[in-house]
Amino acid sequence: GEHPFNHLIDTLKDGDRKYFNPQKMNDARYDKLPLSIRVLLEAAIRKCDGFYVKEEDVHNILDWSEQQNVAEVPFPPARVLLQDFTGIPAMVDLAAMRDAVTKHGADPSLVNPVCPTDLIVDHSLQIDLNKWWELELIRNKERLQFFKWCSKAFKNVNVVPPDVGAVHQLNLEYLSQVVQESQGFIYPDSVVGTDSHTTMINGLGILGWGVGGIESEAVMLGQPISLTLPQVVGCRLVGSVNILATSIDIVLGITKHLRQAGIAGKFVEFFGPGMSQLSVPDRTTIANMCPEYNATVSFFPVDHVTLKHFKQTNFTEEKLELLEAYLKAVKLFRSYEDSSEDPQYSEINLSSMVPHVSGPKRPQDRVAVSSMKEDFQSCLNEKVGFKGFHISKEKQESLVPFLHGGQEYELAHGSVVIAAVISCTNNCNPSVMLTAGLLAKKAVEAGLIVKPYIRTSLAPGSGMVTHYLNTSGVLPYLSQLGFEVIGYGCATCVGNTAPLPETVSEAIKEGDLVACGVLSGNRHFEGRLCDCVRANYLASPPLVVAYAIAGTVSINFEKEPLGVTSEGKEVYLRDVWPTREEVQQIEQDKVISSIFTELRARREKGNTFWNNLECPESVVFPWDPKSTYIRSPSFFNKLCKEVQPPQSIENAHALLFLGDKVTTDHISPAGSIARVSAAAKYLLSKRLTPREFNSYGARRGNDAVMTRGTFASIKLQNRLIGKPGPKTVHIPSGQTLDVFEAVERYQRDGIPLIILAGKQYGSGNSRDWAAKGPYLLGVRAVIAESFEKMHKNHLVGMGIAPLQFLPGQSADSLELCGKEKFTITLPEDLSPKQMLTTSSGKTFSVTTLFDNEMDVAFYRHGGLLRYVTNASQV
Repeated sequence: GEHPFNHLIDTLKDGDRKYFNPQKMNDARYDKLPLSIRVLLEAAIRKCDGFYVKEEDVHNILDWSEQQNVAEVPFPPARVLLQDFTGIPAMVDLAAMRDAVTKHGADPSLVNPVCPTDLIVDHSLQIDLNKWWELELIRNKERLQFFKWCSKAFKNVNVVPPDVGAVHQLNLEYLSQVVQESQGFIYPDSVVGTDSHTTMINGLGILGWGVGGIESEAVMLGQPISLTLPQVVGCRLVGSVNILATSIDIVLGITKHLRQAGIAGKFVEFFGPGMSQLSVPDRTTIANMCPEYNATVSFFPVDHVTLKHFKQTNFTEEKLELLEAYLKAVKLFRSYEDSSEDPQYSEINLSSMVPHVSGPKRPQDRVAVSSMKEDFQSCLNEKVGFKGFHISKEKQESLVPFLHGGQEYELAHGSVVIAAVISCTNNCNPSVMLTAGLLAKKAVEAGLIVKPYIRTSLAPGSGMVTHYLNTSGVLPYLSQLGFEVIGYGCATCVGNTAPLPETVSEAIKEGDLVACGVLSGNRHFEGRLCDCVRANYLASPPLVVAYAIAGTVSINFEKEPLGVTSEGKEVYLRDVWPTREEVQQIEQDKVISSIFTELRARREKGNTFWNNLECPESVVFPWDPKSTYIRSPSFFNKLCKEVQPPQSIENAHALLFLGDKVTTDHISPAGSIARVSAAAKYLLSKRLTPREFNSYGARRGNDAVMTRGTFASIKLQNRLIGKPGPKTVHIPSGQTLDVFEAVERYQRDGIPLIILAGKQYGSGNSRDWAAKGPYLLGVRAVIAESFEKMHKNHLVGMGIAPLQFLPGQSADSLELCGKEKFTITLPEDLSPKQMLTTSSGKTFSVTTLFDNEMDVAFYRHGGLLRYVTNASQV
């Protein structure tokens, strides 16, 4: 039928391009809306269909000042962004959906993403100094063939091949349009992505944030994101940036400020006189970290600085004119001269920013570089917790000798064994990468070295980074210090670090040492980089180089030398740290528009391996039963056309009894596959050697591997066991088993399973397999004191009931030991926020955390994918 907001259609001066103009509503409230909310409003107007998006939703958004934190509204983004770790299960699910609709007699070619989807193959990289990139591609050939089939078989899917760049880098440099154009209409670019760095895009004035794999699949299939209309906090930037502070210091300073301000779940908009000092790379770096202070986005509206940046990129003059004209027409262009545009704000003074690192276990624990030595010492003394390691006084001075390359070295608490320069949080910011390169140059010229046993690496976000490091002449000096380019993609952050030298690992274990990793990414949970590296610090790229040269984090750079030359000369950090003027001069001379031309050429050329790679030509994917990478998942087994009423959960056992702050790292498989794990046993049964295991991320298209890897974390604290490890008690027999072995017994006996947990269950970065894995293990419900919202949504999307103890109650207050039998009564008329009766020898109540009727529909169908297939919404 006729679009309900056709009367808002307007045209630009050229008359050829149409757009929905909210100003034609003649409502004064529009001018008072924060710019990020105006993007939500435009999308709701344009996509209003009376089903997913209703007129009521449009009016709720327009009435933002009254409806914030109250109304639930839909957001249909312009596109979806996938990286290959999360992209492969999504595409495997779509391929399996084609199988399912074929069996029901439908045309499988009708199964395609509705929303345009970009899939970047970048997370497949695993650091191995004995392999070159082409060999890395060969190892992943099977997965790459599947991706290439996807690029040909599905409409609305754009696959960017490997060796082009990291997903967030390419999103900034190549995929983002700021203003999209389709079928004669123009509208704001917006995106949701499965990469944790998707929020970087807000630095370009493009609204976007990270979602889980299950939510991204929903958007791909035409469903909007559902969110509570957010509050918007404005951050007014004033003052001048400290001459020694990098963008990382500004990021961490703002992160601390906003974390203390309590802005969880809110949008943040930046403005004020300090904005002119922040380049677009600075802004994207700041926007990247908003998940760490629990904001949904940190939005930098398009302004004169943004336009100046676009002029140096591949945007044509015609595109720039269109962009500026449209954004000004709908008042999405920001001018800081007009104070009436200013939202409610809290003020941040840029001059207060000083160099910091973050760690040793959480990104929010900031440590001033000047206090690093004292802080690390206090971490050794403190009891085991978010910062402490509880090392006894007599063991804190331990030195463990070892041999490497025929030479003897010593390790101590605080010794650096992993140093990774990753242009990840800084991938769009040449200044910090150039600072690292210039520091390396000066250090080499001063006669300093990095000890050879330290696992050093340089993972540029794209060829653009390598290009400017090379043209500026600093890349050879980084190489001399061991920071060789190992490929383009995510590596250390996602656990793809090569094993440490065996003698190093043995020395760490022998001395029970708190060894350290230093990286310039933004993910560093304990044990994630390497299971024997307990302390991990996030730092700016130049500080990564500095700590690698020093060989320890237990150093005061102001008072102690960075290193000593072969002639015995002491060299301090201040002697080799480049000035801001040096960096800016090289940035101006080398980092110019040619780098964007280089990127485009690289993208269009691709790589020979990908170009020559053969793939099936069929509409339905021909699954290889021998494959250990790609397998048709069992989500669509036993589909029935008539939805059955919810079945009560009777006489269930607790698979796990967990405490507070169980993260998705504890739940979902990540990193290398341990040789004694259930996943390893499965791969060995397929006649693979440990060297061929690859990583969990590489095998996310195989549900057999991923199910066995669920709850396989060495840091899992299961109260049924009482010590860390991927073990549980099989309650009927009382035996202690691997989690998967216990599940096999429960499934054989037809016993349903639940999980008991404390506060903030499912915190951390989102992972679809943190819900898919438990579903395939047979978990029917999770009862916790509270949930991380995104993970809770994933559980619903997989047909697992998220149930919450009543306020003031917990497993401990109810005196549950975890070995009871649980019965949860589910009524036929299941509804959102409903109280259910649970019995376990004693009766207590829990609340369902279904937000709306759509959540209930997902659960009743057994999850989102089965719902979409059953309802034929393909």
